[in-house]
Amino acid sequence: MAPKDGQQKGFGVGIKISDFLNRPLITALVMGMASGLPLSITVTLMQAWAKEADVSLTQIGLMSLVGLPYTLKFVWAPLFDRFALPMFGRRRGWMILMQFFLMLSIWGMGFCNPAGGQTALILFIVAAFFVAFFSASQDIVIDAFRREDLKNEQLGLGSSYYIYGYRLGLLLVGGGGMILADLFDWLYVFLLLGLLILPAMLVTLWVPEPQVVEEGPRNFRDSVVGPFKDYFSREHAWLILWFILLYKVGDNLAAAMATPFYLDLGFSKTEIGAVVKLFGFWSILLGNFVGGLFILRMGIKKSLWLFGLIQMASTAGFAALALVGAEIPALAFVVSFENLASGMGTAAFVAFMASLTNKKFTATQYALLTSLMGVPRVILSSSTGLLAAEMGWFWFFTFCTAVAIPGMILLATFAPLRKRTDHPEPEVVIS
Repeated sequence: MAPKDGQQKGFGVGIKISDFLNRPLITALVMGMASGLPLSITVTLMQAWAKEADVSLTQIGLMSLVGLPYTLKFVWAPLFDRFALPMFGRRRGWMILMQFFLMLSIWGMGFCNPAGGQTALILFIVAAFFVAFFSASQDIVIDAFRREDLKNEQLGLGSSYYIYGYRLGLLLVGGGGMILADLFDWLYVFLLLGLLILPAMLVTLWVPEPQVVEEGPRNFRDSVVGPFKDYFSREHAWLILWFILLYKVGDNLAAAMATPFYLDLGFSKTEIGAVVKLFGFWSILLGNFVGGLFILRMGIKKSLWLFGLIQMASTAGFAALALVGAEIPALAFVVSFENLASGMGTAAFVAFMASLTNKKFTATQYALLTSLMGVPRVILSSSTGLLAAEMGWFWFFTFCTAVAIPGMILLATFAPLRKRTDHPEPEVVIS
């Protein structure tokens, strides 16, 4: 369960440098980078390479389905709770193995050119699927490791550090990768990006295995049934799942077609890499930092409310950019605002999901929650290309803004801003 508000508030008193610079937080930062790298490959670079190869917008939208492992990872997550590899421990052993296969699959994707015909396009998509599968498997173990490695009072800052690293991974791939693709062949870009997994592998070998009081599941039934039975025994369990599914749906749908949108407006790949990724990166760092402080000061619940509303406003900014056109200052403003909002919202969202997990079933329960979080980005996003083509960019992003409303309604249902005296809020929803 998450810490009480009294443990989170008052960040202006008694704060030491060690509260911000310590081994668990730095580990969360590096592991966040390892999570962001492959996701950006199967979204930003895959879209850009396919667009350059004259693949249609509808097909590019359908390519989002290669991310299905992100939404189905709870299916095999119990294996990571139940079994431990012979070396390095229950979490570290699986992490190093998944990181190794992830690096190989990124290299393999670089050898598949979508411009080489239908067969080559299919191989390109299959390779991207393997990147997503090993990335999702790595995320299962990283999320479990982070939850067990961080103390309860570190969840807010730990989530911010993880997202810092996550966004750094997105920057290295989406920004650096896009710029390098203007200078070198795509194959060499992917070979280089595969090497960026090495820092996470080294950290995995260096850090200690988390020590948890709760003993892991002892048999297959306990590892498969136990996590779900434990979660669904809680009040508002179903409402919270629907909230996790819908909270960032508008933001994710808009992001799914962001790269084709920028290219259609007339921005070059270098402009996209420099402005969208490099300039926007600092905005999301600020958003994560501000988000972490707000969580400490306001608690998770109020932060979810505030950041959710800001996220909706930032998505509407893309609709405004569609009217303005290919203007660099307008692009910089819209991207900065969106990244700032996304950084704050994701920090609170990740901390909220971490607070819901039982350490006995960390991998499975966290995988279930983050799988739902990935549904808009993967399954729903597969139709974004068709929607954008039919609706036009302005109305598409207006639609993305409106579909965020149901998530806010659900938040009001199980976590109202005003406490009800007749039915106290569950402990996991921090006021």
